[in-house]
Parts: sequence; C-alpha cells; structure tokens
Amino acid sequence: MIESLSHITFIVSDLERTSRLFVEELGATQIYNSGDEHFSHSAEMFFKLGGLWIAIMEGDPLKERSYNHTAFYVEDCLLDQYRARLQQLGATVLPDRKRVKGEGRSIYFYDYDNHLFELHSGTLEQRLKSYANS
Repeated sequence: MIESLSHITFIVSDLERTSRLFVEELGATQIYNSGDEHFSHSAEMFFKLGGLWIAIMEGDPLKERSYNHTAFYVEDCLLDQYRARLQQLGATVLPDRKRVKGEGRSIYFYDYDNHLFELHSGTLEQRLKSYANS
C-alpha cells in the first residue's frame, strides 16, 4: 500500500543554477551533492523543501512547457515577496489566472528547464468548500 510521497525528481540542464533557485528563492536546504560520483544516471543533488525530498538530476531539459506542475503551500502574506524574488531571478512568472473566491491565491512560474511550479496559499479543504459554494 502506498503510504506517502517519497520524492520528486526534476531533470535539469544546470545543477548549480537550479540549486540556487531551490535554496535562495524557495528556501530549500541542500542535503546532498553527488559531485563527480554518479550513483544514478548522472550527477544529482538532493534537497529538503517543506518536508519533501526533492532531487535534481543533470540531463536534457523538457522540450516544451505544459500545465503539469508541482505546487507548494505558502502563506498568503508571503506570495508577493516570492513573486518579486522570482522575477528578480529571471524566472518566467505567469500572469495570475482567474480563481474561484476563497480557494487561495497562486503564483505559477517556469524554471530554466520548462518545469512549471506553483506557490499556492490555499488548502484542499478550502478549495472544495469554495467550489461547493460557487
């Protein structure tokens, strides 16, 4: 039986650049860097972010963007700070999308390798309640 999410791996073209995004902008803690040793397919780094194990592995980036994304919970009062920092870093921050009142706010942005991330201030319970009231 599946008990929880183990980890998420993203294939990236530049480990150091993506590491800066995770550590400096999103607040992750780097916990491993394979350096010249390759125990898996290629060089890799591990991070802890919000209790999650995030891995990045060097390789060919996604060829195109899609709406497939990974979302992280962030307190609403911090969203504007994150938006400003991501824009300063040069991440592609998308315009806000129309939302149902009460479901929370989001920032969507692409990293350097076409991965879409969301910083979201709502919870599942809030979203279900807002949908039921619409």
